[in-house]
Amino acid sequence: MASAPERQRRGAGRLRTWIIIATSVAVAACGITAWTLAGRSPRPVSGQDSAIAARTRGPATPSPLRPSPGPSPSPVIAVTGAPSGVKAKGAVLADAATGQVLWGRNVDTMRPMASITKVMTALLVLQSGDLGREIAIPKAAVSYAWKYGGETAALHPGDVLTAAELLPALLLASGADAAYTLANAYGPGLTAFVARMNATAARMGMTHTHFASPDGLPYPTETSTYSTPADLLTLGLAAMRYPAFRSVVDLQFYHLPKGRGHHQYWWDNTDDLIGSYSGAVGIKDGYTDDAGHCLLFEAVRGSRTLIGVVLDSPSSGVAAGAQAAKQMLNWGFRLPPAS
Repeated sequence: MASAPERQRRGAGRLRTWIIIATSVAVAACGITAWTLAGRSPRPVSGQDSAIAARTRGPATPSPLRPSPGPSPSPVIAVTGAPSGVKAKGAVLADAATGQVLWGRNVDTMRPMASITKVMTALLVLQSGDLGREIAIPKAAVSYAWKYGGETAALHPGDVLTAAELLPALLLASGADAAYTLANAYGPGLTAFVARMNATAARMGMTHTHFASPDGLPYPTETSTYSTPADLLTLGLAAMRYPAFRSVVDLQFYHLPKGRGHHQYWWDNTDDLIGSYSGAVGIKDGYTDDAGHCLLFEAVRGSRTLIGVVLDSPSSGVAAGAQAAKQMLNWGFRLPPAS
C-alpha cells in the first residue's frame, strides 16, 4: 500500500491531467450561447448604487480562456510541503491560469456541497442569455425556501426583477427563493432545470457530480446533491469566465433601490472570505449539517491567481470554510515560481 504522501502525489498528478481535459470540455459547454443585458430601461441610481449597478454590465460573451497547458504541463509554481491546519475532509488548490494543482485531499471523493450548487444555477442562467429578462417572483418560491429551511433573499412575491438583479440574490444572499425563481423561469420548471444542470455537468466532465435541486438544500436526503473538489474546480473556472458572474461574487453587498414593480433590497455576501482576505474575488460558500462548511474560492495576489475548494470543514465558527481557505491561500501565495 502506498504511503499517504505518495497517494497525495499520485492523486495530484491525476487531477492535473484531469483538470486540463475537463477545462477544455467546460469551455465547449460554457460557450453554447451569449448573453445580453437588454430589456428593462436602467433605473436612476446614484453614488455607490450606480457604481455597483455598472459592475453587472459586462461584455456579451464569456471572457477568453485563461492560458491552458498541453497534455504534459511543466509546473510554473514550485510546490514544497503542504498547507498546515486545514481540517476539511476534501480540498484542492490550483493555479487558475494554468490548471497546475498545488495541493489536494480526497479530490475525487463525493460529498454534499450545500449552496455551492448555486454556482451551477447561475452558470445555466448566464448560458441561457438575456439577463434583462423580467421575472415575477412566484409565491411558491417563498414557500419553497421556508418549507426546506433554506436561506432566503427575502424576495417579495409579485415583485418583478431582471435575471441580472436576481443573480446577487442567488450568489450573495444565497437565497433559495432566488434559486427557485430562476430555475422555474429558465427550466421552465424545477424538474427541467435540474435535468439541465446534470446534463451540463456531464458535458463539462464533472462525472462525480449530481444535482437534485438548484440550491443544494438537503433533500430528498442530505447527500442527494453532491460533488468532489476536482469537479467543483472545473465549475469555478467555467463560471469565473463570465464578467457578470465575477462582478457579483466579489461584492460585499448589493443594494437594489426600490423601483418599478419591486421593493428595495439589500443583500450581504455570505462568503466570509470576501472583505476579510486581501485579494479574494469570490466565489460561493455553503453549509448544511451533513455537508459541513464548504467554500469554492478564488483570490489574486500580484500576477498569481489561485482557485480552490473546501468541502466538509468541521465547525469551528461560522467562518470555518473561509479559515481553511485562508490557510491554503497563504501557503499557495508563498510558493516560489518554478526555476
